[in-house]
Amino acid sequence: MKLLPSPLLSIPGLFALLVLGGCVHSPPSEPWDPIEPVNRAVYKFNDTADRYVLQPVARGYDTITPDPVQRSVGNFFDNAREPINMANSALQLKWGSFNTSLGRFMVNTTAGVVGLFDVASAVGVAEVDEDLGQTLGYWGLGQGPYLVLPFLGPSTGRDLTGRLGDQFFYPFTYVDEDYDYIVWSLRALELINYRASLLGFEETLAQQFDPYAFMRGYYLENRLKDVYDGNVPPERMYGDDSDDDGGA
Repeated sequence: MKLLPSPLLSIPGLFALLVLGGCVHSPPSEPWDPIEPVNRAVYKFNDTADRYVLQPVARGYDTITPDPVQRSVGNFFDNAREPINMANSALQLKWGSFNTSLGRFMVNTTAGVVGLFDVASAVGVAEVDEDLGQTLGYWGLGQGPYLVLPFLGPSTGRDLTGRLGDQFFYPFTYVDEDYDYIVWSLRALELINYRASLLGFEETLAQQFDPYAFMRGYYLENRLKDVYDGNVPPERMYGDDSDDDGGA
């Protein structure tokens, strides 16, 4: 069965879709999902890969790895992402968040032993969570089409652009290519540790009538809250009469 007209399956067609979607601000209840058949196919592929590969690995990791060690692994990768938080806080002119993130990075990298221990949180320094997808949304760029990426899961046109841009602020990007094997090993550990933290969520998905639609709404709603720091305008969250078609 043909899922989508061939132009949209091409790289130029997908690029055009992302560019044209930059003005789209559809609410989570009425998502703009123009390639839903393809997204559902990728979702099914990811679900199968997770069920037979990643989930068993994560369960084994969870079984043999003590909770304090898992927390330290998570702390290490959270600390490595602080430059992303700092850069995007600055791009959004959120200087308070920038200073907080800088403080966390300095404290956890030194007193926290390269981030293995979250000393900053222990002394009351709040966490910051900013990325380029949020920055683009902050400056008015629409979320664009909903996308499901192979292995990476839910995204949007805006967040896909953000994922790529954030790599310029990620320290591991600048590790010498002679040590690529270390970087890939660390990325694999990060993925497994993160998946282990989500064990049990698959039971929630299994209870949904349409797990794909549930995940789509869950992702879009949370990303919208991230962009607006929790204070989402009602018309963005629920839509209004002037935005019934999902346009800007």
